[in-house]
Amino acid sequence: MVPRQPGAEVLPGVRRRGPENGVDVAHEAGTSLTHFDAAGRARMVDVGGKVETDRTARARGTILVGAAVLEAIESGTAGKGDVLGVARIAAIQGAKRTADLIPLCHPLPLSRVEVSFELARDPCAVHCEVLVHAHARTGVEMEALMAVQIGLLTVYDMCKAMDRGMRIDGVRLLEKRGGTSGHWIAP
Repeated sequence: MVPRQPGAEVLPGVRRRGPENGVDVAHEAGTSLTHFDAAGRARMVDVGGKVETDRTARARGTILVGAAVLEAIESGTAGKGDVLGVARIAAIQGAKRTADLIPLCHPLPLSRVEVSFELARDPCAVHCEVLVHAHARTGVEMEALMAVQIGLLTVYDMCKAMDRGMRIDGVRLLEKRGGTSGHWIAP
């Protein structure tokens, strides 16, 4: 691998963001981007000095499906079996494996992952909501978001033979509690 000179282009037309280019990525736009050091390099945040507190996060997302898919899920006649049962287990597994897939996430001892699904008719959709809890030094927002995505991707996987046009949409954090930043609710 050829060492890159400070300020050199990362990709054609893209310059590295860092102090050599007048950008302090750790404090850009008045926010603290803790996953970057002063030189703009990615790093895993040291949470060793933080106090363990109760952490909770709730996330939600939707997969828009055709009427035939919704009927198959509701009636239990999808070719691959119990779509929502499998998606629930996948979502839980997704929360548990977040640190394996998001490089700078800390592995956390999750104490609870609750997954719920709601079927809707206008438009035809499956809504997934996940609540994650841990007693830890860092939050569980990424685990809740990952669980929603994995649950919805599993619905897609189990129903794609009926409808490849399904669309995952609106995945977002609804609420988080705990830690220094306290309680936050999505507007």
